[in-house]
Amino acid sequence: MEQKNPIQVAGRLFQALELLADTGSIGLMDLSATLSLNKTTAHRVLNSLIYMGYAKQDPATGKYEPTFKIVDIANRIMSKVDIVQTVRPYLRKLMEASGETVHFVERDGTDAVYIDKVESFNNGMQMVSRIGSRIPLYCSGVGKAMLAQMDSWEAEEVWNASGVSPLTEHTITDYGKFQQELAQIQQRGYALDNEENQIGVRCIACSLKDPAGIPKYAFSISAPTSRMNDERIRELAFYVLEAGKEMAESLLR
Repeated sequence: MEQKNPIQVAGRLFQALELLADTGSIGLMDLSATLSLNKTTAHRVLNSLIYMGYAKQDPATGKYEPTFKIVDIANRIMSKVDIVQTVRPYLRKLMEASGETVHFVERDGTDAVYIDKVESFNNGMQMVSRIGSRIPLYCSGVGKAMLAQMDSWEAEEVWNASGVSPLTEHTITDYGKFQQELAQIQQRGYALDNEENQIGVRCIACSLKDPAGIPKYAFSISAPTSRMNDERIRELAFYVLEAGKEMAESLLR
């Protein structure tokens, strides 16, 4: 028995969107005829797609075209499916090389969201972070690593929207100093969290761009300050930079 779409309006919207994707550009009358819709209904459907950002009208020809919004959604869906599976072996390798807990995050607005974690059980202290929890970009190693790879105007927008406040006595709250910090990260290739988010914990982090070249992800090694002095940071920097290079190459394959 043939199944019917219980929401007819939604069905028309998706039919129109699929037709736009197939044709690339189409006039109102052609769309109306192809989808067996009257002109008024077809026009209303197209206006809805334009309002939601999925379509646009060429002012010169009057024809309707799809936007890249659907591509962005597809990329986001695929990234959730593929990214953790792709980087997991490298995160585990980094944990084994360092003996410390490794985190992997994705940017979401002014925060980073933990989407994977490889815990080291050899150190006697488990990190309190959990998958799905959030951390501000401005006061975390992973966040600063991503911000350092953004255009300066975008990093400033994130800073202004973050509601910056001193989470610890080490949190950077002056934007001039923060800009200097980002410049240093760009030079050395990795970022540090010097107890800026949590007293007693230091992190070394590196940004990872998505296939489109956007700094969307980052990973870090986190450990108590007792095991993360400056000498240890310099030692771990080699592993972090190497892991970042390997993951970047894997994502491009």
